[in-house]
Amino acid sequence: MSETKQAAQGDQAFRPVAAGTRIGHVHLKVADLDRAVGFYHGVLGFEIVQYYGQQAAFLSAGGYHHHIGLNTWESLGGARPPRGTTGLYHTAFLYPTRRDLADALRRLIEAGIPLQGASDHGVSEALYLDDPDGNGVELYWDKPQERWPRRPDGSLEMYTRRLDLEALLRELAD
Repeated sequence: MSETKQAAQGDQAFRPVAAGTRIGHVHLKVADLDRAVGFYHGVLGFEIVQYYGQQAAFLSAGGYHHHIGLNTWESLGGARPPRGTTGLYHTAFLYPTRRDLADALRRLIEAGIPLQGASDHGVSEALYLDDPDGNGVELYWDKPQERWPRRPDGSLEMYTRRLDLEALLRELAD
């Protein structure tokens, strides 16, 4: 066992975090606030809750105080982080239904924003892309738990398979 893992476990027995714990929002450093708002609001459809001067904006879905914070406090005019460095891999936005994910795909197509990938993970279906500042973004929906793939012992058997984008878009035809 690594030294770090031992230190993390300490002398106490492991106690899991409360089951209701979730990530409430993400706050991103961006180079150009208007460009970032154009993506998260104009393309993805998050609502603008508030601007904080000319350096920050807060956006949400459904009237929450904010799911996304965007700021230029340390990054105004900055460059994208180089590939192969540490930092945020991606932030993930969970859509309530497959149809909602299909609508997100339609928005991306209409805005000419390319996907980095699209995967069926067994438990979820996901679209992967970069925002204008090079921050990774995952847009996904969770399949109902009764459809999650399981091994004979009952444990999850997640995988990565190609997501059929045409089939996803057909969700909008209904």
